Amino acid sequence: MKILIAAAGSRGDVDPYTGLGAALRAAGHEVALAATAPFAPLVHAAGLEFRSLPAGTRPHGDVTDRRELMRTASAFLAELGRGFADAVDAGTDLLLLSTTTAPLGWHLAEATGTPSLGVYLQPTAPTGAFPPVVTGARSLGRFGNRAAGRFALRMADRIGEQGAALLRDRLDLPPLAASAMRRRRERERWPVLHGCSTALVPAPADWRPGLEVVGNWWPHLDPAERLPADLEDFLGAGPPPVLVGFGSMASGEGERLGELAVRALRRAGLRGVLQSGSAGLAAADGGADVLTVGDVPHALLFPRLAAVVHHAGAGTSAAALRAGVPAVPVPVTADQPFWARRLAALGAATAPVPFGSLTEGALAAALERVVGEGAHARAARAAARHMAAEDGAARVLEAVERAARAR
Repeated sequence: MKILIAAAGSRGDVDPYTGLGAALRAAGHEVALAATAPFAPLVHAAGLEFRSLPAGTRPHGDVTDRRELMRTASAFLAELGRGFADAVDAGTDLLLLSTTTAPLGWHLAEATGTPSLGVYLQPTAPTGAFPPVVTGARSLGRFGNRAAGRFALRMADRIGEQGAALLRDRLDLPPLAASAMRRRRERERWPVLHGCSTALVPAPADWRPGLEVVGNWWPHLDPAERLPADLEDFLGAGPPPVLVGFGSMASGEGERLGELAVRALRRAGLRGVLQSGSAGLAAADGGADVLTVGDVPHALLFPRLAAVVHHAGAGTSAAALRAGVPAVPVPVTADQPFWARRLAALGAATAPVPFGSLTEGALAAALERVVGEGAHARAARAAARHMAAEDGAARVLEAVERAARAR
């Protein structure tokens, strides 16, 4: 089959699909991955065809104000809707749509008659088991969680309304409200496979048929890739260090955060690796006990750490668990508070330290707990064993092959 995967957002919203696409390609399918221009090198490195999506803005970035977050997301989806149709060619047999691209991809599937499946990194269907992932809210009880989940979907429809209207106009489709399209897909029991571990999100009992949690899709990793020599030397020069990184968050705050992290690490008596990320995290006075690195594969580095301090994005949270390494989650926005609380509930992380409350003292105390108390590491290792038995890519391949037989 000719398969198009469409994903949009920050790196964590795209990278898992490089591994999924590579697995589908290895099974004999022809796979293209549509994403925004900065991710072309990631896609090509996985051996996949790259298709450009026309959005330059990011859907959430460092925005923490909820209204501003909605405005930013709406602008992002409107820009995406203007040119999403160009990513699909006439020979496409199957669309695999991410959480972000599905509300637009549904209209594209209608116009072209192309079958589609959801491949989500975050659960979005209302459930009594937990509150909506994107709101950052604590549990409201089963009734409250379901009600909040339905409200979150209505907000998502509002955010995507302009983008969907622009796309339908481009495709010469009659007007259709985003909420009406979503209800249509729900009535059809449109299948959605969620690329997260059941260790973190067991499939809720009140989900409709067609919604599954299948296990993570991991970013593509070249078998020949190695860690940089200076990082290897640092890892070998003492006890396992702690990684501190905020991924695509905290842009422009690198100097402040770097100094705070170094002081906290030294206060806790730990060696550290600072991952620069979008923040530009760096240690002006690193010394022999702290090293600053750029982009390195989590799969190679994380198993050699004592703990990870991270922003609790879905991908980084899963990568730390996969490595059996405990975490100090410092959530910033969007779905990060949800994953931070799931990690803590599992026992594989300390209680979340919200980004706005991050201080040297709070971080040092959390580091002392996460490294000094063995319970966190034991819980992380148990989760790693659970995840090792899951094969999210294989589950998607099964669904793709069912779709192929149904053609």
